[in-house]
Amino acid sequence: MAYKINSDTCINCGACESECPSGAISEVNDKRSINADSCVSCGACASACPVEAIAEA
Repeated sequence: MAYKINSDTCINCGACESECPSGAISEVNDKRSINADSCVSCGACASACPVEAIAEA
């Protein structure tokens, strides 16, 4: 199951993007977004998020 970023909580720090091994995270409208088709559900992004804005979808 892919992860999802809560855009209301995301502070756009980029910590998640740099930790994603599959390159599934990119910046969209000044927030980070996860491409569900590329996400390998490893959870590295959620662990890296300083504001806990990422959870399993």
